[in-house]
Amino acid sequence: MLRTAICGAGRWGSKLIESVQGKSDKICFTTVVTRNPANQQALADKFGVKLVSNYADMLADGDIDAVLIATPHSQHHDQIVAAAKAGKHLFVEKPFTLTRATAESAIAACKSAGITVGVGFSRRHAPSYVDMVRRIGAGEVGAVLHIEGHFSGPTGFTLKPDNWRANQTESPAGAMTARGCHILDGMLHIAGPIDTVFSFSDRRAISVDMDDTTSCLLHFKNGVTGYLGSLFATSHFWRIHAFGTKGSLEMRGDTELLFFDPDGKMTRHTYEAIDKERAELEAFADAAANKIAFVLGPEEIIGSVALTEAMVTSSRSGRPVNVG
Repeated sequence: MLRTAICGAGRWGSKLIESVQGKSDKICFTTVVTRNPANQQALADKFGVKLVSNYADMLADGDIDAVLIATPHSQHHDQIVAAAKAGKHLFVEKPFTLTRATAESAIAACKSAGITVGVGFSRRHAPSYVDMVRRIGAGEVGAVLHIEGHFSGPTGFTLKPDNWRANQTESPAGAMTARGCHILDGMLHIAGPIDTVFSFSDRRAISVDMDDTTSCLLHFKNGVTGYLGSLFATSHFWRIHAFGTKGSLEMRGDTELLFFDPDGKMTRHTYEAIDKERAELEAFADAAANKIAFVLGPEEIIGSVALTEAMVTSSRSGRPVNVG
């Protein structure tokens, strides 16, 4: 059993605890690090966790094997480095960090410590995505030529100015840090590294100081092209669509996958829903038990962060940016 502390028990952190607590024989949460323990007593009572306010004291606890970081994005780097130095396995909610430099620094610390590192891209465990990757790998669509995706929702309308996400520092390129990065992760997983990005990002509809409409063109190092959109001021929508020489596959949510043959004939595949968060946390626990250093490849972790940073640079300069 991987005994885990979580730093940041807001809405999403609480969902992660609930996904495994009392349900998994591989991972459990024992401790919650929070600035105001008194405000989290109901959480402690519900899940049987200890509340502490000091991150360093938690890292010194020998009964804790791993740390899950679900704090504001700008805090991740220092928290990752400190946990790595303490020899704790790490699961970090996306985005891993906000810049390539901090991502590289954090990963260097994790490599030096020899710990297992996971990143919260739960949609890699969605049944439709798992089968999509399998089918592409088996050659069902032939050689991949182009990939596109979209992940949007109305969250921007509900954000208040005092919400930690509601600013350009914590949410560069708007919904990319909350939503679009899931699409980027899938694209990197399916088509490999990206070398060039040309992005547009602006605030058009919401009141807080962050972009709500972001779109970009992508060129992959292997020649594949792509584009994606991520909005914070429209209806909920999710898709990844990979086009190949023998047809295409379109993922519409977690449980639906559409195959189109060269003549446009569609075949629909549907799947039973699963708890994606439990699946990813148990995969992380398995990796830690087997002493696997990274659940995702370090190049994919850095690549996703570098791409978001490049999108901001491109949108502000009006020019394509080489990701390197």
